[in-house]
Amino acid sequence: MDFAKAFDKVPHCRLLDKIEKHGIGGKVLAWIKEWLHDRKQRVCIDGHKSSWKAVSSGVPQGSVLGPVLFLIFINDLDSALISFILKFADDTKLFGIVNTDEDKAAIQRDLSCLVEWSEKWLMPFNTDKCVVLHLGKNNKEFDYVMNNTKLHTVNEEKDLGVIITSNLKPARQCQQAYAKASKSLGLIARTITYKTPKVLLQLYKTLVRPHLEYCVSAWSPYYEKDKVLLERVQHRFTRMVPGLKKLPYDNRLDYLRLWTLEERRNRADLLEVFKIYRGLSLLSFNCFFTISSVVNTRCHSAKIAKPRSHLDLRHHFFSSRVIDRWNSLPQSVIDCNTLNCFKNGLDKMRNTKMGFFMD
Repeated sequence: MDFAKAFDKVPHCRLLDKIEKHGIGGKVLAWIKEWLHDRKQRVCIDGHKSSWKAVSSGVPQGSVLGPVLFLIFINDLDSALISFILKFADDTKLFGIVNTDEDKAAIQRDLSCLVEWSEKWLMPFNTDKCVVLHLGKNNKEFDYVMNNTKLHTVNEEKDLGVIITSNLKPARQCQQAYAKASKSLGLIARTITYKTPKVLLQLYKTLVRPHLEYCVSAWSPYYEKDKVLLERVQHRFTRMVPGLKKLPYDNRLDYLRLWTLEERRNRADLLEVFKIYRGLSLLSFNCFFTISSVVNTRCHSAKIAKPRSHLDLRHHFFSSRVIDRWNSLPQSVIDCNTLNCFKNGLDKMRNTKMGFFMD
């Protein structure tokens, strides 16, 4: 779902009423009222300025308090809904399992509730940008309506910077990551004259590699073509470093003390499992894994049971793809009490066991 000009439409009087009903009062409420009071704006084009107009709605953008006030305002958006809903700032997603006409009617009923809420609180949805994404090969692909307008059906949608497709495969996200990283790498190649290894390495880690690893745990590629596509960016970077162009790729990585992107992804998976296992993450271990009941002297004490996966997609999901590598770790690494100690153990594993972080 997409709110129409979300941050500009919040009415101040209704916002203050909701803040007060959340139990915020006294000097804090008075300060917020004063912060929103007597705001004005005008338009300036080519030196010509319009007259000042009072601002009676919207939260000031570019502030810390503005998004917080917006979240308070839309906090009761899902109070009457049956289906699942996810909210992040002005990004809202309604979802559910739909196998029958009754399931479809429940989703449609919730959409109608959202429209009623938006009309009551003067926060209209932009129905042209509200879309439906069907998942599953047996999906009946029902149609849905908001404000008497049929919602468009799409095969892919960007959610918080990650492209979600109807088949849930990461190819489109890999292409987007490759395109963004390539542009940044080209910018460095064209504009940086002082190309020393230290300068180039800092620029690569700061401007290029984040594009290749943004939320990668959620869309980690498993097809060889996607892995090669992402790795091609790092290939190009290592050839940019003076004196390394004619060396093999592995030698270039050793000289720059870099890991392949595939190794970094698999290492990141192990770090996440360790944080969940040690309680360093808000995620629950039981939501993803089950400790194996099989006693084996060759395995460590935190061996994870591996469930069967009927779908290739499920087999490569985080909670499945990481199990074999986690179970292969020695007891000394599992017994680490801190994340830094665990990282050092993984570094030693890479030095002593060739290809441990490669699929």
